[in-house]
Amino acid sequence: MRLGMIWAEARGGAIGRGGDMPWHLPEDLAHFKQVTLGAPVIMGRRTWESLPARFRPLPGRENVVITRDAAYAAAGATVRSSLETAIGEFETKGVDTAWIMGGGELYRAAMPLADELVVTRIGLDVDAADTFSPPIGPEWRLADAGPELVSRTGLGYAFERWVRA
Repeated sequence: MRLGMIWAEARGGAIGRGGDMPWHLPEDLAHFKQVTLGAPVIMGRRTWESLPARFRPLPGRENVVITRDAAYAAAGATVRSSLETAIGEFETKGVDTAWIMGGGELYRAAMPLADELVVTRIGLDVDAADTFSPPIGPEWRLADAGPELVSRTGLGYAFERWVRA
């Protein structure tokens, strides 16, 4: 099974502030959907709770929530106690690809297991960011830097794809 990670980050690696994304980039949301549609998405409890209720579970994807709280219920999603448990179940089922979609703690745990990173780089400085992307180390190779684009909201961004070197 191939494990991908997908996130959007502002300058300095900021991916969140106060449980939310500190930007509005509709093109990134469409890109996220296009990349992950049809594949399982794995997220932490706080990421699940940060999704607007009308979008939970994310349609067209099996939603898996990782939490240490054995009593936690996430309507429409599967709850698992560990990333390893979720990955093992997908491998047993013969799933081709699954995507890690946040948050920061889950990204750090999954980084050594991942095969591919899909990163949206946003030209924005975020004050008081409290969640950050994991560092992309020398074990990764930039496979596609993507063109510099400008959102209809005025934000500059680029879609990058990284593969394990």
